[in-house]
Amino acid sequence: MTQWTAVCRLEDIPVLGARRIARDQGIAVAVFRNTDDKVFALLDRCPHKGGPLSQGIVLGDSVACPLHNWTIGLADGCAKAPDEGCTPAFACRLEQGQVMLDADELATKALDLAAPVAGPCGKAADPAAA
Repeated sequence: MTQWTAVCRLEDIPVLGARRIARDQGIAVAVFRNTDDKVFALLDRCPHKGGPLSQGIVLGDSVACPLHNWTIGLADGCAKAPDEGCTPAFACRLEQGQVMLDADELATKALDLAAPVAGPCGKAADPAAA
């Protein structure tokens, strides 16, 4: 049986926008709202270069990544053709104005994915080179 946990109220998410939900471990989850007040939840990481999807623009049932404008489906986390790749989607529902996420998924899903590191200094330093 799924245990749902309230993460925010619907009005806490801007229309055509997102809100980041921090987790104890792993990359944050982005919760999105479209003009029909549907809510969706994806790992806050574009499958292309790791861009923060929570900073993208919601278009219907998709979000445009702010880095390279890839269009990612909010229901499944998959890039729209011709682009390829997916980011994990999280079970999400709206209950009496509360946005609810699956507590088990929040605690365990996609913990093995690394957070993106920006810039040329983002490479791990080689201690032997020092």
